[in-house]
Amino acid sequence: MPTCSTKIHPAERYAREVVAGLKVCCEWEIKACQRYLKDLARQGADGFPYVFDESRAQRIIDWFEKCCRHPRGVLSGKLIKLNGSQIFDLSNIFGWVHKDTGRRRFKKAYDEEARGNAKSVKLSGVGLYGMCADCVYPPGHPELREYELMPEIDCVAVDKNQARKVWDAAVVMGKASPDIKKRLKFLRSKIEHKTRAGEMVPFSKDTDNKNGAAPCIFIIDEYHEHKTSAMYQVGESSMGKRSQCLMYIITTAGNNAENSPCKKEHDICCKILNGEIVQEDYFCMIRCLDKGDDPHDFNNLPKANPILHEMTDYSEILLQEIISEHDLAYGSGDPAKIREWLIKRCDLWQEGSNDKYMDGLMDKWHEAEVSPDEFAELTRGLSCLNGDDLSKRTDLTGQAFLFKLHDGRYALKAHGFIPESGVIRHEHSDRVPYRYYAKQGWCTITEGDVIDYDNLIDHAQDEEFTNGYKIIEWDIDAALATQLENNLQKQGYTVVEIRQNITTLSEPTKLFREMTIQGKLIHEKNELLDWCVSNAYQYTDANENIRLSKKNKDDSQRIDLLAAAINTMARLSELDDVVQDISDKILNEDFGF
Repeated sequence: MPTCSTKIHPAERYAREVVAGLKVCCEWEIKACQRYLKDLARQGADGFPYVFDESRAQRIIDWFEKCCRHPRGVLSGKLIKLNGSQIFDLSNIFGWVHKDTGRRRFKKAYDEEARGNAKSVKLSGVGLYGMCADCVYPPGHPELREYELMPEIDCVAVDKNQARKVWDAAVVMGKASPDIKKRLKFLRSKIEHKTRAGEMVPFSKDTDNKNGAAPCIFIIDEYHEHKTSAMYQVGESSMGKRSQCLMYIITTAGNNAENSPCKKEHDICCKILNGEIVQEDYFCMIRCLDKGDDPHDFNNLPKANPILHEMTDYSEILLQEIISEHDLAYGSGDPAKIREWLIKRCDLWQEGSNDKYMDGLMDKWHEAEVSPDEFAELTRGLSCLNGDDLSKRTDLTGQAFLFKLHDGRYALKAHGFIPESGVIRHEHSDRVPYRYYAKQGWCTITEGDVIDYDNLIDHAQDEEFTNGYKIIEWDIDAALATQLENNLQKQGYTVVEIRQNITTLSEPTKLFREMTIQGKLIHEKNELLDWCVSNAYQYTDANENIRLSKKNKDDSQRIDLLAAAINTMARLSELDDVVQDISDKILNEDFGF
């Protein structure tokens, strides 16, 4: 059973104060504290083989407060004094252990809070702890310590300079401590243990030979800056080679909420804290302003900046800096500065950027969503345009159906196609959940390595038969579809070539956005379509013509379903004419009475 004392542990005291509302905290931190208190009550029970070992928790606290010194800033050279939030986080991560083996409970830790709250310094100390003092022992029996031979600590970031920040701080911190310095050698590109070997190293996506690592602790710094989950995957694949591996992610919020792998991790942590996902070996902490909080009310700032809970020389300086940046951002009226302040100082994820196609309009887009049943009721028996963005046969292909409703609005439905090999590739590279999309009916996963475009014809004909649709024409990029065009014409369909140049596509691209703003376009619920819409950037030429693009040529963030919809927008007048012709015939029909 866990070690205990008559005195309440500082982590438990902090948690009780948070839950009681004695500290200004966001809903996610409150839920993390509730999770901790709930786990304390059931520790060691059947189905929950973990206990909170106060000796292990105290060991990491003592490590910081007796051995580690601030590497920079106003407190440079002074021993670190952990605040309540830091004690809570570290005590959880290092204090929860398996009741029988003594190995750590948490294999992953996600720590998200605003800039300036000493996250990197905390992880520098954690890295040094992994090199010098981390060990396994049965709960309550520190005399039976087992230290890891050849400890390996990896400090990972999006580039080499960022990767060295945690590592460089660890070097300064270690050299300033006699207890640490006597155990480690500080070399140009790594820190080595003098007797147990092993190393603490910085690396990034640019580092060679990343595979084959066997880290005790894998530190990912500022995960929001990572465009893909490649480094996360490196860490995840290297887990399990040590007796108690730990992946420790630190970050602030980011500027690309729709596509960031970090935001996906953030969302997973929210589900864990909500109890929607049960993941007992993942510690999650998110500190941010709550939805609806006034960012101009500085009393809310401690929610994202836990250092402000306790007023010290440093926290006073931090508060004044945050207020100064606020006044400059909002005083200038510059959206980029305001967005940056909300991200870095309030830890609020932001959607879009200045050249995003739907920048600031995603809420409007989501408001226009209708359920499949409602969409079917609105469009049953109507004529429509079929648009197709064929892309490469090895990746995502988009198909869209555009209708004009009886009330004058337009309705959009879309579907994707991707070969099995493409799904496997994306699952490993960027965690795009194509299997989930397919399960929901938003895309079709085809067999093999390439898409047979006859799948598009089969799907469209199924829609015609099931819902009574009448496809009046197929709007496609014929440069990629000679065989498809021939097959369609043999089956009696009208095929129209939509040239994929800025002159042809500028007006329909603008029209799609205008109709969204005006509430004239509704769409069937489809998260794959939502994802494509959110991924789109726009290129603008000297004549203010626009066309869609991905952010980068080789970007895995696809836009194909949106591009298919734009192809139908290019022929909107034809749809209007057909619908009007049908209406005129109905009005002029002689019913004989």
